[in-house]
Amino acid sequence: MARGNREEAARWLGQAECDLAAAQVSMQGARYEWACFQAQQAAEKAIKSLLYAAGYRKILTHSVYELLLESQERADCMPCLEQEAKLLDNVYITSRYPNGLAGSMIPSEYYTKEDADRCLHSAGLILDAVQRCMKK
Repeated sequence: MARGNREEAARWLGQAECDLAAAQVSMQGARYEWACFQAQQAAEKAIKSLLYAAGYRKILTHSVYELLLESQERADCMPCLEQEAKLLDNVYITSRYPNGLAGSMIPSEYYTKEDADRCLHSAGLILDAVQRCMKK
């Protein structure tokens, strides 16, 4: 991986870690929709940190899947976590907006503990992979 902006990468990785911790707090409070969104944010910011470390200056997408594919092109240390990334992309809008879901349910009624567990697990795998890559 090319040398990039390590300081900016560290800022994004630090916030990713905080977002995952916030997701765990939301889980404890049974705010499963927020836990899902915060997990998505943790994964997004973690991968962006890796791209900043690789020399990127501006990253516009919020798609964890697109970011993962881009990071795999730049850093051979990133494992295949496509299913985890797609799971997190699917909650980006629907976990926050009442009109993001089909039907009349709102996110706080729709998302379950199991949904949040899957999102936190997926984000944790992505964050761990990024942290390992950053150490190389």
